[in-house]
Amino acid sequence: MIRATLKSLAARKLRLAMSAFAIVLGVAFVVGSYVFTDTIDKTFEDIFGGLSSDVVVRPELPVEADFVSGFNPGTTTTIPAELVDRIAELPGVERADGEIENQSMFVLDTDGEPVTSQGAPGIAVNWHDGPSADGSQVLELIDGRVPEGEGEVALDDRTFDEAGYAIGDTVRFVSTGDTPQVSAELVGVMRFGESGSLAGASLSVFDTQTAQELFLDGENAYTRVAVTTTDDADTEQVRDEIAGILPDGFESITGAEVDEETATAIEEGLSFFNTFLLVFAAIALFVGVFLILNTFSILVAQRSQEMALLRALGAERRQVTRSVLVEAFIVGIVGSTVGLALGIGVAQLLKVVFGAFGLELGEGLVVQARTVLVGYVVGVLVTMIAAFVPARRAARVPPVAAMRDDVVLPESSRHTRTGFGSALVLVGAAAMLIGLFADVGRAALIVGVGILAVFVGVAMLAPIISVPVIRVLAGWYPSVFGTVGRLARENALRNPRRTAATASALMIGMALVAAISIIGASANESVDRALDDGVRAELVVSNAVGQPFSPAIATAAAQVDGVAQTVSVRAAPGLVNGETTYLQAFDPEAFDQAAKLDIVSGSGDIDDGGVLVSEETAEAEGLGVGDSVQLTLPSLDEPVEIVGVYAESPLLFGGYITSQRTLENGGVPPVDSLVYIVLEDGADVSAVQDELNEVTADIPTVTVQDQQEYKQQSRDQVNQLLFLVYALLGLAVLIAVLGIVNTLALSVMERTREVGLLRAVGMSRRQLRTTVRLESVAIAVLGAVLGIALGLVFGVALQQAVADEGLDILAVPGGRLAVFVVLAAVVGVLAAVWPARRAAKLDILRAITTE
Repeated sequence: MIRATLKSLAARKLRLAMSAFAIVLGVAFVVGSYVFTDTIDKTFEDIFGGLSSDVVVRPELPVEADFVSGFNPGTTTTIPAELVDRIAELPGVERADGEIENQSMFVLDTDGEPVTSQGAPGIAVNWHDGPSADGSQVLELIDGRVPEGEGEVALDDRTFDEAGYAIGDTVRFVSTGDTPQVSAELVGVMRFGESGSLAGASLSVFDTQTAQELFLDGENAYTRVAVTTTDDADTEQVRDEIAGILPDGFESITGAEVDEETATAIEEGLSFFNTFLLVFAAIALFVGVFLILNTFSILVAQRSQEMALLRALGAERRQVTRSVLVEAFIVGIVGSTVGLALGIGVAQLLKVVFGAFGLELGEGLVVQARTVLVGYVVGVLVTMIAAFVPARRAARVPPVAAMRDDVVLPESSRHTRTGFGSALVLVGAAAMLIGLFADVGRAALIVGVGILAVFVGVAMLAPIISVPVIRVLAGWYPSVFGTVGRLARENALRNPRRTAATASALMIGMALVAAISIIGASANESVDRALDDGVRAELVVSNAVGQPFSPAIATAAAQVDGVAQTVSVRAAPGLVNGETTYLQAFDPEAFDQAAKLDIVSGSGDIDDGGVLVSEETAEAEGLGVGDSVQLTLPSLDEPVEIVGVYAESPLLFGGYITSQRTLENGGVPPVDSLVYIVLEDGADVSAVQDELNEVTADIPTVTVQDQQEYKQQSRDQVNQLLFLVYALLGLAVLIAVLGIVNTLALSVMERTREVGLLRAVGMSRRQLRTTVRLESVAIAVLGAVLGIALGLVFGVALQQAVADEGLDILAVPGGRLAVFVVLAAVVGVLAAVWPARRAAKLDILRAITTE
């Protein structure tokens, strides 16, 4: 049996190769996801891990830095120079170096544009030559000299290359400090760590006194201390001795603990991104199952006489089943191997794409043994599962029945499939209704599970649904194309199970595309409505690189003629009752002049240290006006009273609003995320905007936009994510297209004699190609229609499930969905090109005599 199986496999290399291609794409995406995220992980570990000194002294930070997004405003708490001197005198301490770090000093290139990518920090530090825990230098001078006095700076080598400066040039910076524009003479170039990668961030190095002037208002202090122990000292003992002399609010921690803490933060930060990519890999594999299932079903049907002969020669049912599964195993191994190689290529492509946006990763890709193992397990397992049903079906066909040309599959399987599919649809629909209308937790998750159940159920019912739908979709074929059209329609109806399985792959991709389109359109519509109804300010100042900016900009804007009021909005991470959240800070009374703030209970008086909580957060946490929550910031840890509850709005993120004074008292640097500009009555918006542009001309990271421009920016952000999702879903659609090609090609092979007879009685090659194309179009449009119908239901359900979170306007992009149907028809034509040409080239006499 093994020998017969291998010979059979060798005889059908092309057919099985097309089936394996689905596995190749699915595995490639899984492997690419793991390799890419592992490479990012390694890059950040190189940046933040292993570069710490033996012991680190720092202010206690209850909120971990967000290494992935770079949004970490830090703290205004400093370490006095006297404390650094005391630490240096302790036993076991070889040296103690005061360090200063700021993450909002952005380098401008020679054209005046920021060097850093979207969201990446502009890191600035003071120079010292203290070693890391392993004895290596964190910063290595590779050209020029180190900065030694006021007005001097060194840049990391990658920023130096991108900015276009030469040593001796004047480098311009944009800062979040009281002086937004800073300049310094470039005196050196340094390499950071072994790889030199900063993942899109820039690094500027100043001498200590200059760094204190720029970032600490001239205070003789530091933001942390790097402690180097003597060779014979116990690091943990030194750590404990240092802790004994530290005042409240500071901590000492070993370099190893810092590295472990950093690695954990990186892993948590990347988990969402990795999951995001793997979801699309799972979708690709799910679609691939339909292609493999269809392929093996056709192959088993075509080989029914061969299997009957094996049964007549004494082969048992389980041997027949095993032979099909052996073929599937080999296909899975081959597909996984190719997919593994392609996945590494996908990761390299992602690396190049992200590098183009500024996120430069390490030199090489990281391929772990776990990634290889997962690739093979996923590929082989999916293939074996998809082939199991056809294998079992082949074993159940009696030898005598299988020897006939018109093999009929057992009806019981069809009845079972129908019953099970109907049950899944009902259960899924019930779950969706419960998630939408019942008062339950995790409503969106329940809706998602219901959607998945409906997906599988409709796929199982597709053979029944497809018949009437194709009769409608292809009903006009005979009247337009005559006999050719009638033949194409009947071919599509001949085997509903096969047609439905082929269309189901495209149905899944189209359903997801349609649902995402509805969510995207609803998000845009909701944001537009929120901006139209909620933003009263005529102009908005924001940062083009996704980082906070200096409050001096709001101060300067307030002096412009025609400006009645400026309302700054700040944001910072903090802990509320021990849970990390992002706090917004502004004056509610002033904010209500610039944008709508709907207080549904209590008041907006937060000047005395109170907080506002959103309706959704209040309901989820069981909070109300008068309750207290524990607010923790870098230098604040105390209960604060909830003084009001506000209504959800896309303009407000996070669950809590506090005053800017509370953030400053908590040690959060005073930097703005957004500034609303309210104009005086009768002021010319364009004239004021032009004057504000002049005020901010030397700060290219800041943009001044009117309401329409700000609305378009918000729309662009949604659309950017939408197009990314479309690109990832394109993989599933590609697999579905290959499924149509595969099915048509196998169908042509199966009907070789029929094709020969049609040609013999006068059908031209052109007519034959048209028949195959029309059949392909019918299958593709069937998949698109079913998918878009499901996508409409799913999109509306998802929008309703998250309506309370700001996505409150339902928008159905009818024109876009209609375009998807037209594109599906085009896909059908393209998918039929190769099978149609293959059919037309068949030799008539050989085709007629085919057994």
